[in-house]
Amino acid sequence: MDRRTRHRISRLYDGHLQRSYVTGKLAGDPVYAATAAIVTNRALPLLDIGCGIGLLGHYLDAQGFTQPYLGLDHDARKIRAGRLAAQRAGLDARMTLSHADVDLLPAMAGHVALLDVLHYLSAERQRALLNAAVRHLAPHGSLIIRNVLREPNWRFHATRAEEFLLRVSGWIPGGAQHYPSADELRAPLENAGLEVRMEPLWGRTPFNSYLIVARPHD
Repeated sequence: MDRRTRHRISRLYDGHLQRSYVTGKLAGDPVYAATAAIVTNRALPLLDIGCGIGLLGHYLDAQGFTQPYLGLDHDARKIRAGRLAAQRAGLDARMTLSHADVDLLPAMAGHVALLDVLHYLSAERQRALLNAAVRHLAPHGSLIIRNVLREPNWRFHATRAEEFLLRVSGWIPGGAQHYPSADELRAPLENAGLEVRMEPLWGRTPFNSYLIVARPHD
């Protein structure tokens, strides 16, 4: 994404801190381009669970994604900021953001995104959410997960340090609950009959992030 587009999207949000966050995420986080490459291949709506301020929706719109986007987040502050940004962009008819818990998913089928969400839940709730996400996949949809994985390396420890700072800053109330292993994510998806691909998605960050893409078998 070019600088002009990043600047345009950041101006949809209020305050220096939010705008700096948006600019930095769009410039340095590889998950947006990775998600766009997957969802733009199939004309399906997208359910973004744990959408935050709805930044993925704006990125996808800039990349030509014209399908409905529904973002859910339990943080009412972020939903308010995201709704206002969508209104300013003229996207509120197609881009819906709702204040809801992950246990209350809407009745829709399409692509599903879970970006940096699972480790804020207990192991039991992670399994339940994965099963629920699978049920919301369309026959040709993709479940796109980006999450830190529990591994014995320096990237994992750097991620834990960042998560501590996010918790004490108040940006992520409650903080991380359980860091899953690769097998903890792969097993329930394969048991649901999905084909699973898993690869590092570190980008320019020091964090132990992985991209997991699960699809129904052809």
